[in-house]
Amino acid sequence: MIEPDDTAPKTHYNSTMNSTPDMLIADPEIEEIVEQAEEIEPPWQVIIHNDDVTPMDFVVLALLRFFDLDSDRAMKVMLTAHYMGEALVGVYPRDDAQRRVGRAHFAAALEGYPLTFSAEPVS
Repeated sequence: MIEPDDTAPKTHYNSTMNSTPDMLIADPEIEEIVEQAEEIEPPWQVIIHNDDVTPMDFVVLALLRFFDLDSDRAMKVMLTAHYMGEALVGVYPRDDAQRRVGRAHFAAALEGYPLTFSAEPVS
């Protein structure tokens, strides 16, 4: 049996990042770049707007599929939009928010529903 070499440098990996070294995640330079990017391009919020046509189960499905909400959160967002007229779905980088909204609109249009989301910079 081969014994491990205790003199070799040890690298710890973050189990959620599929073999990405922790030192890369906690790098202060990377964190500073992310902060600068957020200052240059603020995050965007996605809002869902109520309509009287789109079935509630389709709305929940869209929230699960296109916005990665868990089922409890998707139900709360759908009900808030239903009773209040609109609800915050989530906050994303601009391109991600626009892509998610576009996919949700496309899926709704394929089914003939007027489900509407909007994306705008967080103020």
